[in-house]
Amino acid sequence: MSAHLSQAQNPGYVHVSVRNAARRAEIARRMKGGGAGADGAAPTSDSAQANGHPATSPVPVLAQNGGGPQVVQPDVVARGFVVYVGLDEDTATAAGTSLHKIATELRDYVESIAPESQVHIAMAMASALTEGSDLDVVRQALGDPTVTHRTMEAQVPAPPAPSNSGVLIDLSRREVKLDGEDLSLTYKEFELLNYLVENGARTVGREELLKTLWRNIDEDQMPNERTIDVHIRRLRSKLGRLANTVRTVRGQGYRFYEHPEVTVWAAPEYSI
Repeated sequence: MSAHLSQAQNPGYVHVSVRNAARRAEIARRMKGGGAGADGAAPTSDSAQANGHPATSPVPVLAQNGGGPQVVQPDVVARGFVVYVGLDEDTATAAGTSLHKIATELRDYVESIAPESQVHIAMAMASALTEGSDLDVVRQALGDPTVTHRTMEAQVPAPPAPSNSGVLIDLSRREVKLDGEDLSLTYKEFELLNYLVENGARTVGREELLKTLWRNIDEDQMPNERTIDVHIRRLRSKLGRLANTVRTVRGQGYRFYEHPEVTVWAAPEYSI
């Protein structure tokens, strides 16, 4: 590519395949250590409380430049709130959902009951070798001023910078390049590709894609499933010789497959 996403230039970037491998390693570590139930499911809220992670009520906090919690003065008012969710992608998938789906539904719910609200959601990325519960790691990664920060023991290794050949999908910058040249994807085409990449471990049905990409329109204005097929065809056309990285699963929908010439980058935090 014309501008390699090297570790020195972008220390926070991780390769999606590396990230997914880290998730699998974390699940294996928990299973070995008894962190999940016999069926591999995450502990329930009751067991979470028994493990020292009780549900908490909102706590007023005044943070100044990440310098830790400050005393809340009488003239200070609440301007919003943060919800930290400790849940890895594999556990969410086992429950029949995904972090992306949970996050977008939470955002849509807030906007539905408070149309004037502004919602920003960020994914927390950390090495599977980082000590602590999912919730603790998330709070540290996203700068919760009420926790004591420590240096992460292990960082996700950065893969070699991508070459000038193949496809580079940069989820954070919302850019897609083919052999170093920018692909002019439409908003819907990128959203479609993004959703397939983030759910690469499974096949995504047309109905789910419709409800996700057109979630903000009235139901009577919802396009039919043929619209998804049209967008997929156009997306494949732009991906050129690597079009088969977006494949059709007959009778089920579409799926993103990793390919040696396809590189996917994601930032530790990026807006959904």
